[in-house]
Amino acid sequence: MAEVTFNIEKKLGVLSTTAKGWNKELNLVSWNGSSPKYDLRSWSSDNSQMSKGITLSKEEMVALKEILNSLQL
Repeated sequence: MAEVTFNIEKKLGVLSTTAKGWNKELNLVSWNGSSPKYDLRSWSSDNSQMSKGITLSKEEMVALKEILNSLQL
């Protein structure tokens, strides 16, 4: 299996933290040297391990923002 590389270009915010210290974060992440994308997943406190998550392009993030803005929370 090929090695996956990543670089957290910019930390945008933490949504929550578990009792074990993992943070659910929204970041701009470059995967395998590609251009950064919006990324939502849980990370260990030192960002050396991650859970499964979702990666969104700028266009997908704009669409998600419009959907969230339309909700009455």
